[in-house]
Amino acid sequence: MISALLVVVALAPRPWATGETVHYRITFPEPEHHALRVEATFPAPENGPLELRMSRSSPGRYALHDFAKNVYGMRAFDAQGRELALERADPHGWRVAGPGGTVRVVYNVFGDRLDGTYLAVDTTHAHINMPAVILWARGLAERPSTIVFEPPRDANWAVATQLLPGAGPFAFTAPNLQYLMDSPVEFGPLTIRTFTVNGRTIRFAAHHTGTSDELDNFVKDVKKIVREHGRIFGELPDFEPRHYTFLADYLPYAQWDGMEHRNSTVLTSSGTIASNRTQLLETVSHEFFHAWNVERIRPRSLEPFDLDTANMSGELWLAEGFTQYYGHLVLQRAGLTDLPTTLSALGELAASVMLRTSREVRSAEEVSRMASFTDGGSPIDRTHWSSAVSYYQVGGALALALDLSLRGGSGGEITLDDYMRAMWRTHGRPGGSRPGVVDRPYTMADAEARLAEVVSDAAFARDFFARFIQGHEIADYERLLQSAGLVLRKGRPAEPWVGAVALATGGRGVRLEGAPEAGTPLYDAGLDRDDEILEAGGTRTETPDQFQEILRRQQPGSTLELMVAGRSGASRTLRLRIGENPILELVTVESTGGAPTRSETALRRSWLGGRDR
Repeated sequence: MISALLVVVALAPRPWATGETVHYRITFPEPEHHALRVEATFPAPENGPLELRMSRSSPGRYALHDFAKNVYGMRAFDAQGRELALERADPHGWRVAGPGGTVRVVYNVFGDRLDGTYLAVDTTHAHINMPAVILWARGLAERPSTIVFEPPRDANWAVATQLLPGAGPFAFTAPNLQYLMDSPVEFGPLTIRTFTVNGRTIRFAAHHTGTSDELDNFVKDVKKIVREHGRIFGELPDFEPRHYTFLADYLPYAQWDGMEHRNSTVLTSSGTIASNRTQLLETVSHEFFHAWNVERIRPRSLEPFDLDTANMSGELWLAEGFTQYYGHLVLQRAGLTDLPTTLSALGELAASVMLRTSREVRSAEEVSRMASFTDGGSPIDRTHWSSAVSYYQVGGALALALDLSLRGGSGGEITLDDYMRAMWRTHGRPGGSRPGVVDRPYTMADAEARLAEVVSDAAFARDFFARFIQGHEIADYERLLQSAGLVLRKGRPAEPWVGAVALATGGRGVRLEGAPEAGTPLYDAGLDRDDEILEAGGTRTETPDQFQEILRRQQPGSTLELMVAGRSGASRTLRLRIGENPILELVTVESTGGAPTRSETALRRSWLGGRDR
């Protein structure tokens, strides 16, 4: 493999590559122990020491993940092979003082989590998220790099990635650090299917436990999804490697995840294609929409992505939430799910903001900024935001409200598709002067301006953003959905309810494992996390089932006396007013015995069936 590396070094750089090249060689001396080895060669810095870094964050994630924690055995050498002193500058960085020439660094990385964020290595494959593996140097972010992979001995592995091709099947290049870090790799016994949509090549690279026929049929549905997304924007992006790659690991030990990248996406699940087909297709749909929304239609708050810190954005309601909405909508338009399933998903989006008091505390913009704490972060202290609505839900609900508002207000002439196309034309399609770069990222003001252009009404756009995105108001979903002949109604009327909270058997009674959400009967009665319910209505309660059985005998509006012990052990008597289960369901007016009007039928057909159908 050394000879292959030398050939790669000799290749002329692509037009966008500038400066001396950084070289990486990745080998697997101990895959059985979930480790790989990296040999990185950096050109000499122009001035001062060589400052080396492991990323703290990863493109597509917004919280910190501190990948340096899994790096060990690092050593540095000069061009003559003499070992150099490494100074640990901080928990995430090292410094080689005054090397005076090329520096070669060798280190090991442990990884045993198969998802879209981390590294997973074993004897069957390597799933590589670059920030979890690649050491980089300050001041060299614009340098091109080469990456050579060397499989374990006797392993029949192949590589799937959005990295640009090098010399040979295991050699690749990246024009700059941003593109390199945004390019995951699946290295193993891959099965690859390829198809073309609108002149663009799409690859589905799978490491899975299903059959060949199952994969073939699944990829046929993936093609339908890709085509339907292309209809929304009128075209597919110009993928820099001349292809887009789905990297799918459907393996028993995988975590459920999807992670978007500029020209690829990671799909991981412990379920099989046969057992989780619809859910897996939902993830495919969501992640492929990101090829436009967030990867090219990108908030300025995320451009360029900062590998050294958490990346906060107030626009995730649009970048992630609108993507969540279209993920469901496209499955319906592509004929890959039935109407009740789609209505259930859309109804849940509306209910997520209608029934949660947390929307009164944080606006959609503020919820988006919370991602720096919630997006895979793991606080060990108790927090007050565990029951908050996520930016996926808030943004998805906003997309639903805006889509129906545009359709209803224009007689079906203007839709959310038009808005996304406007964002694409102005901020996405211009692309970047180089891969990994977005030249025209948008601000909140830009997003509002594009809406004003689409509706030719600046007051409407200003009002929508002020009330529903930066304010705390909630759209009238019942009225909006009624315009499509749909009914948002109570799903379990007259069912007693006290709030959704996990219960467990405690030391003396039934313990609340979580904090009740504000506005629920348990919260209003004065209960909190770790309280134990000893008696309910004079009856001893020792298990959650006993307490639930007592609740089932109550009527909404009635009052139940509880004896509760707090964490100090002292008991007190509280009065719990029983509520009615607020859960909502979205159904067609036909299912309630009514009939949709002609305009309602037309709106529903154009919305859920695609504009051109």
